[in-house]
Amino acid sequence: MAAEIRNLSPQHVWGYFHDLTQIPRPTGHMDAVTRYILAFGKESGLETLQDKTGNIVIRKPATPGMEHCKTVIIQGHLDMVPQKNAATVHNFETDPIDAYIDGEWVTARDTTLGADNGIGVALALAVLSDNTLKHGPVEALFTVDEEVGMDGAFGLKPGFLKGEILINADSEEEGELFVGCAGGADLNISFQFKEDIAIPEGDVAVKLSLTGLKGGHSGVDIHLGRANANKLMFRFLKEAVRDYGARLSSIDGGSLRNAIPREAVAIITIPGDNVEALWELVADYQDMFRTEYQGIEESVLFVAEPAELPASLIPEEIQDDLINAIEGCQNGVISMLADFPGTVETSTNLASVKKSDQLIEIKILTRSSSESRKEQICSSLESVFALAGAKVEYGSSYGGWQPNIKSEILSVMQRVYEQKFGRTPNVKVMHAGLECGIIQTVYPDMDMISFGPDLQYPHSPDERVSISSVQKVWTFLTETLAAM
Repeated sequence: MAAEIRNLSPQHVWGYFHDLTQIPRPTGHMDAVTRYILAFGKESGLETLQDKTGNIVIRKPATPGMEHCKTVIIQGHLDMVPQKNAATVHNFETDPIDAYIDGEWVTARDTTLGADNGIGVALALAVLSDNTLKHGPVEALFTVDEEVGMDGAFGLKPGFLKGEILINADSEEEGELFVGCAGGADLNISFQFKEDIAIPEGDVAVKLSLTGLKGGHSGVDIHLGRANANKLMFRFLKEAVRDYGARLSSIDGGSLRNAIPREAVAIITIPGDNVEALWELVADYQDMFRTEYQGIEESVLFVAEPAELPASLIPEEIQDDLINAIEGCQNGVISMLADFPGTVETSTNLASVKKSDQLIEIKILTRSSSESRKEQICSSLESVFALAGAKVEYGSSYGGWQPNIKSEILSVMQRVYEQKFGRTPNVKVMHAGLECGIIQTVYPDMDMISFGPDLQYPHSPDERVSISSVQKVWTFLTETLAAM
């Protein structure tokens, strides 16, 4: 039962996290969770403010004798990524998360858990509520709508925060201290057309479903080589169109820009004489995908089934341009950082391809620690789709967070971790986007670091957080505050 989560240690951290699982809070739907945070602050008798964007800051005075310490900000974002398996009935705007304990982990039933960044928020709330802790002045910053566009961070204004040091609690590897992150840029691509209602005589309709992929966070997991459902589906469609006379009627692949696409569904028509051969082709592609991704994707499922004949088709010219552009679109890791071995520098995620009435919309997220490389990859993608006749528009863009190896908070946290756990924490740059880089543009002199518990498969229904690592990061955080 989800309520059992409250009994985990540390109880106040898990208690607040359980509360958050019961509050629907997908990006763009922040009213309920901000009411919860505001009520917490006011009921605790702490100074509580909300800005025009919706961000909330709660201030807790220093414990006696530590008033001279610098003010430390503990920061997390309130929204979560809404991802579920296709067969799962769940409304993220109204339904609570069905979280449960699975051995050494907390996870959810067939949906994202929201530990990204619910655990970070719960850690901050626990610090604010625990009067046994020793610390200097503390601010807790709760930002809104991070997962799509980082709107909360972009909405911060000078003067809202008083702290000099910021501890971001949105990282996902215990024992790692992050001192930098990649920036990102959104590309919005569209093909407009007039639908073709002349379906070839003798054609039958087929529904193609590619499911079972792991997906995951397009920053944290991009280096793992997981399959992109859109790339696989269009790889198949190219051969089906070229050699089997297929025509594309609709496509629906992926959803969120920062999630690797796990599923794609297409409706095609095909000459009736070619149906048996198409079934064999689908089976062959399923075998091929499973072989190519052996050891990475264990549950690739690619199936074809008869469908009702659609009312219209995508015009052949648009269909062919779309398929060629998707096939030519760079996806995955592009380059690695030389100074931080094993860390991705630049990547792209072909996140979503969806057809609606007379419109095909494609969403891509490009990430890079290098502004020039980010711009170059975006330009390259723009060229591919512009050559195919698509309209290409740039969406939100944000810069990376540049590392500061002379950081005071880095030095303190390294020392505390070594004393408490007997080993040196790893210092890294994250390929995923963190709000630190955006906050730094508003507060350029603020000293920042990011940490967190072991969290696996964020942005996917397999998301889970390690119970023991939450205990460890709580100890680490409270010892750090006492050492400031």
